[in-house]
Amino acid sequence: MGCLLAVIAVFMPRIALFIIWIFTPYVSRAFHHVWIWPLLGLIFLPFTTIIYSLVYVQGVGVTGSAWVWVGFGVLLDLLWHGASASKRARRRAYD
Repeated sequence: MGCLLAVIAVFMPRIALFIIWIFTPYVSRAFHHVWIWPLLGLIFLPFTTIIYSLVYVQGVGVTGSAWVWVGFGVLLDLLWHGASASKRARRRAYD
């Protein structure tokens, strides 16, 4: 199940985040049962939200080298959005 979820996360991060949110306590713990922040993460920064939820330690938060992983999530989201914008621009150039 874990490997399947990792494959889904790479190709469909929003679906993976939704599955993690529904079937595990990670997202609820990381965001203290507030639904607006994970929802915004689901829409705008799915990789960052997934990684933040996974590295969050209850009672401690995100500390030390875990922030490197969160930064990696931000980088993945930026690359994902940049690739989409680039593909859209190329498609318009050929029209």
